[in-house]
Amino acid sequence: MEYLFSADGSLLGLFVSSFLAATLLPGGSEAVLFAVVRLHPEQTTAALLLATAGNTLGGMSTYLLARLLPQKGLEQRLAPRLPVIHRFGTATLLFAWAPVIGDVLCAAAGWLRLNWLQSMLFMALGKFGRYVLVVVGTSLA
Repeated sequence: MEYLFSADGSLLGLFVSSFLAATLLPGGSEAVLFAVVRLHPEQTTAALLLATAGNTLGGMSTYLLARLLPQKGLEQRLAPRLPVIHRFGTATLLFAWAPVIGDVLCAAAGWLRLNWLQSMLFMALGKFGRYVLVVVGTSLA
């Protein structure tokens, strides 16, 4: 039990929480990041990077699962509903952190077979920005 509250245990829990929060499972990785930074302020940089990595990998798992879906048959029904992604491409994944629409954006990017590396980079940048705000908020609390 002591391990769970250690810096290492907290960082592991943060990574897992961040990963799961980016999938279709509900989660509050921001609250976990807030707690880790409050309990272990010396681990702020590691916590920020691990939360971003975990959340980005979770988003990429949604991307990958959607990429495996066949385009035939769904194209006529889904493609017209994705005009923002058609217009702005991978840059829309800057908003992959947003509740509800973030999962949809990740799935749409995969289903549309957008470039995986660009998708991952935009996803990571948006998620990193959100977590930076959490860390800044932690220092103000």
